[in-house]
Amino acid sequence: MESEQLLGLVEKVRQLKCETQTVEVKAAHEGCPKSLFDSLSAFSNQDDGGTLLFGLDEKSGFEVVGVYDAQDLQKHVVEQCNQMSPPVRPLFTVCDIDGNIVVSAEIPGADITDRPVYYRGKGKVKGSYIRVGEADEPLSAYEVYSYDAYRRRIRDDIRETDTSVSQLDAEQLGAYIAAVKNNKPNTAKLTDEEILELMSIIKTGKPTLAGVLCFSKYPQASFPQLCVTAVVIPGTEMGESGADGARFLDNKRIEGTIGEMLEDSIAFVRRNMREKTIVDGDGKRSDKTEYPIMAIREAVLNALMHRDYSIHTEGTPVRILMFNDRIEIKNEGGLYGKLTLETLGKTHADTRNQTLTNILEILKIAENRYSGIPTIRAAMREYKLPEPVFEARSGSFTVTLKNGTGYYKRKGDYYSTEIDLELLEIFCREPRSRAEISQHLGLSQYYAMKMVVAPLLESGELRMTIPDKPKSRNQKYYSVI
Repeated sequence: MESEQLLGLVEKVRQLKCETQTVEVKAAHEGCPKSLFDSLSAFSNQDDGGTLLFGLDEKSGFEVVGVYDAQDLQKHVVEQCNQMSPPVRPLFTVCDIDGNIVVSAEIPGADITDRPVYYRGKGKVKGSYIRVGEADEPLSAYEVYSYDAYRRRIRDDIRETDTSVSQLDAEQLGAYIAAVKNNKPNTAKLTDEEILELMSIIKTGKPTLAGVLCFSKYPQASFPQLCVTAVVIPGTEMGESGADGARFLDNKRIEGTIGEMLEDSIAFVRRNMREKTIVDGDGKRSDKTEYPIMAIREAVLNALMHRDYSIHTEGTPVRILMFNDRIEIKNEGGLYGKLTLETLGKTHADTRNQTLTNILEILKIAENRYSGIPTIRAAMREYKLPEPVFEARSGSFTVTLKNGTGYYKRKGDYYSTEIDLELLEIFCREPRSRAEISQHLGLSQYYAMKMVVAPLLESGELRMTIPDKPKSRNQKYYSVI
C-alpha cells in the first residue's frame, strides 16, 4: 500500500478501536513480537489476506507508539515468514506519524492449492490457523484435510467400501448399465462387469461409496449416518416448543439411496408446508405451496450430491430444519476448491464428487449443468419470496429459504406470503380467539401471536377483550376499524 493508504488505515483502526478480519495490531515499540506465526497462517489461509500493523498499542486505546527500529523489525518479520510452509512473502510500507514510525506488512492470501499455510515448527495440523473476526483460530483436522483433498484430488466418492456386491440392487444396476450403453456408444461392446469397473461403481471387486449410495438395497446398513434428518420446529429458533411442549411438530430420519432420500425429503417438506388456494380473475382455483417445490428439490439434491463424503464427515447426515419463517438445508463440506459465495451459481466450478454426480446425471436425477443454484434463485423470484441465503462456514454449507413472514406490509401493498393485514382486521371486527386467528393466517399459534398479533396490539390496531389478564385462556382480540 502507499503511505497515504497506511495513514488512512491507522486512522480507521484508531477510530474503530478494534482489530478486524483483515487487520492485526502489534505495538512493537520495545522489539519485534516473538511469534507472528498464528496471524501469518490465518491471513494466508483467507482469500483477502490481511495486514499486520506495527506501532499501535492496543492496550493504550490504539495509541500510536511507533516501532523500535523499522529496518530491524522488517528483518525479523521476514525471518518468521520464512518459517512458514510455504514461505510467506510480505509487502512492507513505512510512514511517519508525528515522529513515530509505523510499519505495515501486507500478507497475501495464498492460492487454494497452497493451503493450508502453516508454521513448520508445529506441523500442518497444529500450525494451521484461520481468521475469525479479530482472532486467529486453529483449523480443525477436517479443514486441513479439505485443503489436502482438493490439492491432491482425493476422490472420496469412489473410495472402496466393505459392502458386498450382492447388496447392490440388480434391477437398478441393469437399468443404469442400459442407460450408459445408450448414452455412451463406446461402451456398447463392453461387458456389464467392465462397465461397472469403468464407471467406478465397483473397484477391485468391491462397491465404491458412490455405488453403495446409488444402488445398494439399504445404504445405511454400511453408512448409518449418510442419511437425511428432517424436523419441523414450532417457532423461529431451535429449542422453542409448541403449545403441548413438543420440541418438534414432525421428525423423520430419511434413508435409502440418494434418489429415494431426495424424493422422501421433498415429500416431508411438502407434507409440512402450508398451502393456499388462489383464485384468479377468471374464478379458476389453484393450490400454491408455501415454498416452490423446485427450489426445495434443487437445494436437497445439491446437499446430497455435493456434500463431503470423507471419513471425517460420514457421521453427520444432511439436515432439513423447517421453522415458521424459513427452511434451512445443511450439509457437511463447504464450498469446494476455488468456488466462493460471490461466484456461486455464476461460474463452472470444480466438482467434489465427480463419479457420484455422473451417476445421478445418467439416472436423470441431476442435470450436472451447474443449474441448481440459478434454479433455486429463479424459483424464489417467481414466488415473489426473499432471495435465498447461502452460507459456507466451518466446513459446512447451508441454504436458507424464507417464506417472507415477519416482513408485513400495510394495506394496499403486495405481501409475498399473501397474509393480508387488512383482511385480518376485517376478520377481527368480531372478537377472535388465538386459535381462530392462527387458523385464519395459516400459521402456528405461537408464531401468529408473536409476529402478527403482538405488533398490532402495540400499534393499537388490535385490542384485547380482557386487557387486565393478557394471558387468559378466554382472551380474544378485536380490531378498532
